[in-house]
Amino acid sequence: MIIRLQLLPQPLLPHSSSSPKPAKNRNPKKRPQTLHASSPINPPTPVSHLPNTSDSGLLFREKLLYLETDLHVNSSKALLKNPNFRSTPLSSLKSVEKCLSSMGIERSAFGRIFDMNPQLLTCDPYIDLYPVFDFLLNEVNIPYSDIRKSIIRCPRLLICGVNDQLKPTLLFLRKLGFVGEHAITCQTTVLLVSSVEGTLVPKLDYLQSLGFSHGEVVRMVLRSPGLLTFSIANNFRPKVEYFLEEMKGDLAELKRFPQYFSFSLEGKIKPRHRLLVEHGFSLSLSEMLKVSDGEFNARLIEMRLRSVDDGQS
Repeated sequence: MIIRLQLLPQPLLPHSSSSPKPAKNRNPKKRPQTLHASSPINPPTPVSHLPNTSDSGLLFREKLLYLETDLHVNSSKALLKNPNFRSTPLSSLKSVEKCLSSMGIERSAFGRIFDMNPQLLTCDPYIDLYPVFDFLLNEVNIPYSDIRKSIIRCPRLLICGVNDQLKPTLLFLRKLGFVGEHAITCQTTVLLVSSVEGTLVPKLDYLQSLGFSHGEVVRMVLRSPGLLTFSIANNFRPKVEYFLEEMKGDLAELKRFPQYFSFSLEGKIKPRHRLLVEHGFSLSLSEMLKVSDGEFNARLIEMRLRSVDDGQS
């Protein structure tokens, strides 16, 4: 429907012969305006109500204060990584906060979430966030009470597209065996942000290149899903080299204890292995790595004492 508003012409006053002629630069008479029914009809803003520089500055400072004190976000970092935040109204930011809060995410977690993904500060919850939550709830089948755990563990989920990223990865993982007792949970939703062809497949191929069969690799990642989050260059390769060259290990032990890759090479694997070698002892990977530092040291002392006793008998 089209609404036609006819602007009534101003009454013309009779001019006397001595009346001055109209100025040549006077605007011509306005034509009738045509507005669509959906077009807002707003009265002209009074000059006194137009925003001025000081008003804009106050609103901007209010937004920064809210970001820093309420959400605990580094405003300088946010503006650097997402310049669009400068022109985003405070109401838009609060709608994002309301969306996250509705899913059980505490305000105390917002600082880390927004610092890691500043683009969320200017997103549209109905276009960008609610579809992700709907996918996690109804397709991945994560309980509502666990949604917050998924997001806090991996905030990147919030910036991934459902159709082009999350759904294809979920289908791949389910075909791999992540179903039933191995189904994706709030602890393993982090896998959904990985590219199938760019990340997951190369890691599976690398493990197979070590001499494991496809079935053995699948069983390894189902037992220890974190394997699919580790870097080949920074994790797999240096740890495999140390295990084979320095520890003279057997790949069969890696198959039994794939959690080996989740321990720090410099912080735990090397120091403990070298202590064992220094005293002429050996332990399986699980015995060497699963215990705390205190338990490991106590076990080492016990082994040394037993060695002394055996030598004296």
